[in-house]
Amino acid sequence: MTETAVLIKDLSFAYAKLATLENINLEIKHREFLGVVGPNAGGKSTLLKLILGVLTPQKGRILVYSNFPKKSRWQIGYVPQYPKFERNFPITVEQAVLMGRIKSKIIFNNYTKEDYSAVHNALEEVEAVSIAKRQIGSLSGGQLQRVLIARALVSNPRLLILDEPTANIDQYVEGEIFEVLRTLNQRMTIIVVSHDIAFISSYVSRVACLNRTLICHNTDSVDGRIIHSLYGDHVRRVAHEACAFCSIGTEHKVRSKQSGYLS
Repeated sequence: MTETAVLIKDLSFAYAKLATLENINLEIKHREFLGVVGPNAGGKSTLLKLILGVLTPQKGRILVYSNFPKKSRWQIGYVPQYPKFERNFPITVEQAVLMGRIKSKIIFNNYTKEDYSAVHNALEEVEAVSIAKRQIGSLSGGQLQRVLIARALVSNPRLLILDEPTANIDQYVEGEIFEVLRTLNQRMTIIVVSHDIAFISSYVSRVACLNRTLICHNTDSVDGRIIHSLYGDHVRRVAHEACAFCSIGTEHKVRSKQSGYLS
């Protein structure tokens, strides 16, 4: 049987008295590629923080590879939303990725040959070796996203979590990033939060619709001349026959290659 990467049972969480997540149940198998979608304030970031062990469930439990999240952090790589920082910050790509190796290390001189080898391998996986000596502030949005993924990979995680990794890059670069993730998915579990449900359904095996409660959908084949004209070949759609979230009308917007957003 396939190993369980993340197991969530009867999970609830609230900030003060405001319920954010209610009765969440989800099992993610090892090497699954799960997409998470939902409206703003629907609980996506909170769910990620709970899986990462930053927050503790108030009801129910989460296990990451059969252990509590705080004890499984070394098995998790995390790519946050596009960061805001001073573009002139004096650090190279290599140094930024090295930060993913920090445990008890506090200065760059403490890094070993093994650490630098891990950095090279991570940059190679995201096709960014050529920019290793570049200043981080000089990168394009797509280059920076590759570096953030490399920083998450450098500790050799089994689970990679990405929070809207392509929110600030164009669609061509988005495709390149997701092709990298497709390759990584051959050896690790991936959870990606995105608003672009049509795009991610080409890559993920399931989509979790989250708006305080959660419903999961498998993806299936798409046909039809209209969908083909918008997205080309190898696109899948989410089967939403019984999804209460879709009736909200504020999410599940899809982006065409030709004409922006379509409801």
